Amino acid sequence: MFAVIKTGGKQYKVAENDILKVEKLDAEAGSTVTFDEVLMVGTGADTAIGAPTVEGASVVAEVVDQGRNRKIIVFKKRRRQNSRRRNGHRQAYTMVKVTDILTGGAKPAKKAAPKTAAPEAEQVDDAAAADIEPLFTAPEGKDDLKKISGVGPVLEKKLNALGITTYEQIVNFTADDIARVDEVLNFKGRIERDNWVDQAKELAGN
Repeated sequence: MFAVIKTGGKQYKVAENDILKVEKLDAEAGSTVTFDEVLMVGTGADTAIGAPTVEGASVVAEVVDQGRNRKIIVFKKRRRQNSRRRNGHRQAYTMVKVTDILTGGAKPAKKAAPKTAAPEAEQVDDAAAADIEPLFTAPEGKDDLKKISGVGPVLEKKLNALGITTYEQIVNFTADDIARVDEVLNFKGRIERDNWVDQAKELAGN
């Protein structure tokens, strides 16, 4: 099943488990958001088109991360006025993962808060990180890699296990380095897609 939603003045075609970037939402990572402006929903030929929205349809998603896109430069110049203005802008975004597409006025199921699973999950993550063979020699000092958009506590542990502990290392990544990390962590191009090198440059002050 797919749906077309409208948020932030833009339209997105989504399906369950899709991850997408939308205009910034006022929600914390891990929280659930509901998109009520559903313009189209259905499967194949069995598709309902809204007028303008489909009554009783909604899309539920989990907030994965809050971040900002790559910097763009806005330059304005007035001829013969000796007037120039240069500004940088990084558009904020919210990354969400679609968890459910609902129709007929259905409500999203409430998730039970895990009580004992969290420590076990943390132990599993630590064990997974411990099984990773280092690819790099970790330098002295350690940066907070979680400041890079898309890097959480679990991924930071895995990067540290690979010997990646500083922004400067990421800034100096070669194409071969990126390919090796991609292969070990099964990133499928995530480093380039999320512009880790540019983010690390800004965080390192380069």
